[in-house]
Parts: sequence; structure tokens; C-alpha cells
Amino acid sequence: MEFLEPAFMQRALIAAVLVGITAPAIGIFLVQRRQALMGDGIGHIAMTGVGLGFLLSTSPVWMATAVAVVGAIAMELIRWYGHTRGDIALAMLFYGGMAGGVLLINISDTGSNANLTSYLFGSLSTVSEEDVTAICVLAAFVILVTVGLRRQLFAVSQDEEFARVTGLPVRVLNLLVAVTAAVTVTVAMRVVGLLLVSALMVVPVAAAQQISKSFKVTFVLAVVIGTSVTLAGTVTSYYRDVPPGATIVLLAIAVFIALTVLAAPLARRRARAAEADRACTLEGKSPFPPGPRESDDVRV
Repeated sequence: MEFLEPAFMQRALIAAVLVGITAPAIGIFLVQRRQALMGDGIGHIAMTGVGLGFLLSTSPVWMATAVAVVGAIAMELIRWYGHTRGDIALAMLFYGGMAGGVLLINISDTGSNANLTSYLFGSLSTVSEEDVTAICVLAAFVILVTVGLRRQLFAVSQDEEFARVTGLPVRVLNLLVAVTAAVTVTVAMRVVGLLLVSALMVVPVAAAQQISKSFKVTFVLAVVIGTSVTLAGTVTSYYRDVPPGATIVLLAIAVFIALTVLAAPLARRRARAAEADRACTLEGKSPFPPGPRESDDVRV
């Protein structure tokens, strides 16, 4: 347990756990909405906030949060009203955010290319106590939203029209998803990096979907996978002196590949069982053996 002794590793591990929980927690809703790359776009915009933080000598994490939230709201508004030119507006927003961040960091007195690299790809040694405090507060908000409103967010993510008919405030919930995604990006940027945070939102969810068909189980499995790979990647980065963000993402992809391989025989077995059930139904025979089934109302 040598890696627990340095203070910077203790801070990095706390941040890694929170990132592993929050990124898949909001990522599952983005995947359901087919907005898997939304985190990537917000990461580009957040770079301007990081640059402003260095330029104004304030906390880059809090400044990135503010700019990312504004950018996420703008993205959602463009989605509503952008129509045919919405993709062009989004592209300018993304690239302008990245370019603005690079420019602001380089003209600031305290910024440098080293600072830029640590925010783009993550860094263990640069996670400060102030960063941990900010990450804890922001992660609490993400967990509160994704767990407390999971049913409403799931309904909106699955079918907006149906959710609107049932009386849910669809636009408010859509904005809440966008804002929560923006907060998650700033939570994860110190560990994974702005360029790779979207992968941690999506890959654990995709991996969990290989072996789970229900939303609840997928949610829990995605969080478990996310936490496992962030911790493993952080520890590996300490011992091997490799970038933590890249290590975490590659581990997540390895888990996805492994679960995909393991799930293939199970999927084929389920398909054969379903085909046998259909064949028995067409022949007028029951595929179940005599006796009570799980769906029967059996009283002991």
C-alpha cells in the first residue's frame, strides 16, 4: 500500500472515486438520448473556463464549471432552435471554446503549456486540496440529480413526447441533464482530462449494457466499472509513470471488450431459447415443464 502514503495520491484517489461514480451516472442518460459525444463538446468549451481561471488568477475548476454550464445551456438551446444550421453553430462553439482556452492560458502570467497538458489529459500530482473540495461539492450535486431524479430523467431520455404527455417538465429536465453533464466534465478533468472525459461517460455504460438489459442494473454496473477503472488507472499511473487519463480510458475499453466477448455466448443461448419458445408456441405446446412457474400465484 505504498501508493497511499503520498498526500497527492490520497487526493488523486479521492478524485478518482468521485469521477468513477459521477461520469457513468450521467453518461447513462446521455447514451439513452443518443448524445454520447456531448461530454466531448462540453470539454472543449470548458477549456475557455480553465484559461479564464489562469488569466484572472482564480480557481480554474470553478471557472471551468461556470463556463461549461453556460456552454451546455447554449448547446441545449441550439438543439431546440438550431434547425438545419444547428450543427454548424455547435461546431463553432466547440472549436471556439478550445481555441479560446489555449489562447487565454498562454497569455496569462501563471499559465503554461504544462498546465494545458494537465487539464487536457489529466495529472495526479497537480490535484490540490482546493481541487478536491470543489470536486466533492460538484460530485454531490451530480449524484443528487442522477439518483434523486433518475425516473424522470430516464422517462425524458427514452421518449420526450411521452414524458411531455405525462406532465413532466421536459425542457427543464433536458436543461438539468445538460448542466449536470457540464458539472461532471469539470469534476473529471483533473483526473481524466478534458479530451478524454467523454469516454468515461460512455464506455462503462456501453460495457454494462453488454450483460444487462434493465436500466437499474446497467446504472449500478456502469458505476462499478467506472470506479474500478479509475482506481486501477490511477494506481497504475503512479507505479508506471503514465498519463492517468489515457490509462483509465484504455482500461475501460478493455473491460468493454472483455464483457462483449463474454456476453456473446449468453446472447446466442438466449436467442436459441427464444426460438425454441416460439416454435413450441406455434405447435401448441408449452415450453415449460409441468408444475408451478415463477409467474404463477403460488401460496405456501
